Amino acid sequence: MIFSHISDTHLGFVQYHSEERENDVYTAFDQAIDISIKDHVDFVIFAGDIFHVPNPSGKAIVVLANALKRLKQSSIDSFFILGEHDISRMRATPVPFVYNNLEFSKYIGNGKPFVYRDVLITGFDKRRKAEIESFEEDFARVDAEVKKHQGHKILVLHQGITEINKFAGELNSVDLPKNFTYYAMGHLHEQELKQFSHLGGPLVYPGSIELTSSEGIKETQKGFYQVDISRSEPSPTWAKLDTRPQFSIKTSMGDISSEVDKIAEKIKSLARKPVIELKITGEIPEPGLIQTQVSKLSDLALRCFWRHVSNDQSSGSVFMDRPVKIEDEMYKIAKEILGSNDMANFAINELLPLLSRGHTDEASQAVADNFIKFKKGVEHATIS
Repeated sequence: MIFSHISDTHLGFVQYHSEERENDVYTAFDQAIDISIKDHVDFVIFAGDIFHVPNPSGKAIVVLANALKRLKQSSIDSFFILGEHDISRMRATPVPFVYNNLEFSKYIGNGKPFVYRDVLITGFDKRRKAEIESFEEDFARVDAEVKKHQGHKILVLHQGITEINKFAGELNSVDLPKNFTYYAMGHLHEQELKQFSHLGGPLVYPGSIELTSSEGIKETQKGFYQVDISRSEPSPTWAKLDTRPQFSIKTSMGDISSEVDKIAEKIKSLARKPVIELKITGEIPEPGLIQTQVSKLSDLALRCFWRHVSNDQSSGSVFMDRPVKIEDEMYKIAKEILGSNDMANFAINELLPLLSRGHTDEASQAVADNFIKFKKGVEHATIS
């Protein structure tokens, strides 16, 4: 038996106000579905952040409906949980529930285990930092419930694990139930596969299916996992998706002309126009000189950006060398200013994403919810 583990599809995500980038996400998603059908998987798990926003566009809704319909026509069932991008703070019914009600896909984010063809599956929707403590009781309950099952047991979560990303981590691996044979994770956008001795099986992040704004511009592979559970040990295999190339290139002002010529030659043979970022060091006598060079790439690239960076940034800054971790740097700064891990996490991981998407009502509700939590904490505090 084989299943596909797909996560962070972010259907409806639009980058650079570009229709091409929106379609890139749909293309990658359709590829994942096509590969799953071609390889005759038995079922598909979607581990959260199905949509990019809780109120997705009609196009995003239709793309998912068509994909689920194709899976059904191929006798492939699918199961899903909700990520934070799928859940509105205004307590509206999540859009993916429509697919559950139409029996296109089965919702499994309520923590209730069920058996599908001898495989026990259960999951939990995304819980924010303020709700994490509620996992302790739920994990203990579900661990006891699944312990006696003799076949494979799959737990689906959309949370960050501290040992994999200490800034985005919300749980430690030791907090997780111990009796599952596969941990189908979502939330972190980079591919990760870890085996912890205290867990019953591998803990796996497929990562996002396309680069998003938070990940920066870089050369990387995107895809998902196909997991063979025909034997006692799960065997995950990486399935690579053909996504739009993206390049982030360092060069000096003195070398920019030759570097641009190299890039132009490199990308001429690409099937899709890439996204390119030039990071330029050295003194810039006239910005127009750079623009003249960059214009050579305009017909060959979907987007081409440049920025002037200092030599220190070019040789060692976290921001330049690890753009995927920009939120980590923002978190550090917020922690220094606010003097609190919890407040920094709330500001960067909860409030900022809502405000950046223009969801002011949900942001106001988030602030109110956080204040109520803070107030309760003060009420129960003791003075020593």
